[in-house]
Amino acid sequence: MLNYKDQYSKYLEYFNQQLDFAVKSFCDAPELLKNAMEYAVLDGGKRIRPVLLLATADMLGVDFDDVKEFAVAIECVHSYSLVHDDLPAMDNDDYRRGKLSTHKKFGEAFGILAGDGLLNFAFEYALSKKTFNEHDGRALSYLANCSGSLGMIAGQVLDLENEKSETVSEEILYKIYENKTAKLIMAPIMIASILSGNREYDKLYEFSYNLGVMFQISDDILDVEGDIETIGKTPNKDAQSGKLTAIKVFGLEGAKARKQRHYDKCINALDGIKNNEFLVELTNAMFTRKK
Repeated sequence: MLNYKDQYSKYLEYFNQQLDFAVKSFCDAPELLKNAMEYAVLDGGKRIRPVLLLATADMLGVDFDDVKEFAVAIECVHSYSLVHDDLPAMDNDDYRRGKLSTHKKFGEAFGILAGDGLLNFAFEYALSKKTFNEHDGRALSYLANCSGSLGMIAGQVLDLENEKSETVSEEILYKIYENKTAKLIMAPIMIASILSGNREYDKLYEFSYNLGVMFQISDDILDVEGDIETIGKTPNKDAQSGKLTAIKVFGLEGAKARKQRHYDKCINALDGIKNNEFLVELTNAMFTRKK
């Protein structure tokens, strides 16, 4: 078996080939829209979500040909969410993935439209799967739920509603975490399970939820401790915006303790699943990440 870094590179290379092929479909779009969509989704990011999908599929014995369209779809949904999150009406961030935000590069209108284009393309591309069946329908429904008004968008709404709020609520914080961040990390893992016929569904649900929450707590910590060269976006934005974060609720050391708690739950959930070594190592890498 390959070591963790080589295995990650293998998944990443496969995914990037699939993404490069998929974005050729942008060619018929208006030129400026095509350029903005490509800018938003190509040449950047850690591709954690498609790697999670491929790795979980690999662990469960699902062929990559059965999940490749979903890997592209998830990354397009994620990229759209970042484009819209950076807009002036939302987090108003000038940088993303170490380069200018899409709206700063192409203008606000084309930032909005590029995000809209990526979201719609995600579902178009998943539906283009030649052998689309009942499992695929359930998987696509799961992605829609995670990214829509009962998932990521709901989390965005709660995030905005609680900016500058004097109420410091752990319950609300976790609702934001679950919806805004965790659900789109859960989606690739659970989609792989669904496409396998629900293998290890309950354990992977527990694992993916805690991984998503741990990931967001890490983001909150990095916003305080990181710099733009390392994290690829403007630091200290959360405090300036008055956002409800783990730092605001628990303090810096308390947030680190919560992060540890969710890491432990991730590892416990993976225990007993065969061929889990890569996901354990990926969890370790996400726990110790600096960007």
